[in-house]
Amino acid sequence: MLIFVRHGRTAANAAGLLQGRVDNALDDHGRRQAEAIAIGLGALQQPLVVSSPLLRARQTAEALGLPVQLDERFIELDYGGLDEVPVRDVGADVWARWRSDPHYVPAGGESLFALQQRVEDACRAYAEEAAGRDVVVFSHVSPIKAAVAWALGVGPETSWRMNLGQATITRIRSAPGAPALLSFNNDAHLIETRLE
Repeated sequence: MLIFVRHGRTAANAAGLLQGRVDNALDDHGRRQAEAIAIGLGALQQPLVVSSPLLRARQTAEALGLPVQLDERFIELDYGGLDEVPVRDVGADVWARWRSDPHYVPAGGESLFALQQRVEDACRAYAEEAAGRDVVVFSHVSPIKAAVAWALGVGPETSWRMNLGQATITRIRSAPGAPALLSFNNDAHLIETRLE
């Protein structure tokens, strides 16, 4: 099984900023979410734990208390000059272009098409191992949406039709050449953190 976990909250998430490649740490709420994820995944038997190299993903992964293997292919989309810009301040023209063209590259950034290619490469690379044991990948909103698109056999334009919450878990059954989405955006493990 391929299990994708979106990292816990950061101060930038709480402020509604695009975060991209900015290397922020988890905030206090994000650390509690990471603990809840560790409890929610506690029944896994000797999983391979993989993480984006960004601090917020690594800190979420480290809550499992297991060795963590870093993989650059699961790093967040590069928003280029839009990093740390409030989502509400991104112009309507930019959103329209992004939604209509998966090859669109924000200044200094990366296209959804390029992200899709690297995430699909990573998913295929882990598929055989994930057919025999759980591979838990700690990543970000855009790469996880790309992994779901890979499992469904659709393109990166579908990412705009998905909503992936903070610190959620998505499961993809993995068999080489035949992935299948089993669950998406699961947040049942976060019940206590929602009460805060």
